[in-house]
Amino acid sequence: MFKPKAIYFEKDIINYPLGKELMEKYKDIPKVEIENHNNIEEMRKNPNSEFANMKRNLIIGIRKTHKFVENHKTSDYLVPYTSSGCTAACMYCYLVCNYNKCAYLRLFVNREQMLDKIIKTAEKSEKELTFEIGSNSDLILENTITNNLVWTIENFKNTEKGKLTFPTKFDMVDPILPLDHKGKVTIRMSVNPEEIINKVEFGTSRLTGRIEAINKLKEAGYNIGILIAPVILVANWKELYQELIQRLSQELSEKVKKDAFFEIIFMTYSYVHTKINEEAFPNSINLYNKDIMTGRGRGKYWYKNQVRSEAEIFLREQMNKYFPNNKIEYIV
Repeated sequence: MFKPKAIYFEKDIINYPLGKELMEKYKDIPKVEIENHNNIEEMRKNPNSEFANMKRNLIIGIRKTHKFVENHKTSDYLVPYTSSGCTAACMYCYLVCNYNKCAYLRLFVNREQMLDKIIKTAEKSEKELTFEIGSNSDLILENTITNNLVWTIENFKNTEKGKLTFPTKFDMVDPILPLDHKGKVTIRMSVNPEEIINKVEFGTSRLTGRIEAINKLKEAGYNIGILIAPVILVANWKELYQELIQRLSQELSEKVKKDAFFEIIFMTYSYVHTKINEEAFPNSINLYNKDIMTGRGRGKYWYKNQVRSEAEIFLREQMNKYFPNNKIEYIV
């Protein structure tokens, strides 16, 4: 269970039930009042070496931006929701590029306002809409602090239209297993080879726990997606990802394998990641490989087209071998 080192909070959070609840829950934790959760000067000035230490803080505020962004993958809209950032420290996380603004966990207490907009948008639409509510946080992790995911599912289930989806790297799913979600929720578990989880995805659940969580969620009636993401082309990547896919085929339940879908996403890295990780995790592996990566603009890197194409062919072959009846939504 995450215990914050300090709470940074906007004073108006006490005007919301969740704000009062969190302040009471953490009444014994040191607190710092802030003007804006987007601009905490004390953290903005911290050196890169303080990255992991900053993750021990918890920021509580009110979300002011509620713009839905169109999406054309497994949802219709990416929706700003109840949290941003995370307590884990995955070395490739896109939030790392702005680590002194949003890599640490920020909780937003105006959940009623956010869910109300989702419901109203769904009900006004002529077609069934799916809303991605976890694009910049992990709601399974957040739920251990706020119970927001339980609250969300219980308050969304009776809507006439609309579905929710979110990804996770955590296995603490037991609180949502008994809920009557009415088939309106798709949970997408992100997986990677055990070696990569151990060396790159610091603070997340182990692969065994993630697989067990998938099986439990499916048994509870949730729709299941599996993200093989991000694919990281380390020296022995073929062996690692072949073992991963084979292990999934062996340990996932027959119910999961019947209709789970897959998403496969290659890692995108950046110059900023490199500089922060060098100082924050000096003994970790270097994810940047100049021999197989190329610039993508604004200091970002991705795998060269030929390298990526060869890897995609290999992954499709493995998926066809072990999951011939499951759909791959996309590979990017």
